[in-house]
Amino acid sequence: MGRILVSVLACLVFFGMADPGATQTLGVPVSPILTINSDRLFSESMFGERVRLEIEAEESILRAENRQMEAQLVEEEKQLTSKRKDMTPEDFRAVANAFDMRVEEIRKFQEKKASEISQLRESQEISFVSAARPVLEALMRETSASVILEQRTILMSTSMVDITDEAISRLNVAIGDGTQLLDGQP
Repeated sequence: MGRILVSVLACLVFFGMADPGATQTLGVPVSPILTINSDRLFSESMFGERVRLEIEAEESILRAENRQMEAQLVEEEKQLTSKRKDMTPEDFRAVANAFDMRVEEIRKFQEKKASEISQLRESQEISFVSAARPVLEALMRETSASVILEQRTILMSTSMVDITDEAISRLNVAIGDGTQLLDGQP
């Protein structure tokens, strides 16, 4: 029994598992494979928080515009309906068609604004990934990792290989809320 225990301990020491401190350097694991939650990486970073607030503000403005335009169009429709009895069917059809065209133009214009907000979000996420790359590469070098995998694609792993919190902390120091990236600064 003693030889088996010594053999097991020797294997653990050889593979670096006997000393838990040997697997950690400055709070990050030493592992060939690391995991990250990219949603949290973005949303919990200062950069992601700034983007969220900007997008929410733009969406709020758009919703307010939509409510205002809807109220105006409802009022115009009521006025148009009340004038119907005083108009010939042809005249009413022409006015109604013009109103419908105007409603459609407004809808398309507002949809374009919504699309621009989505594009803004996507472009900010691309900027974030680009800015995060050097930080993640440094973490890979420090931990001797060959790959960082997305947690959502992994069935099971130990939390010791999760670098999300460390990456968020380092990104906040390296790029802050990302406003300097908007100004073209490094």
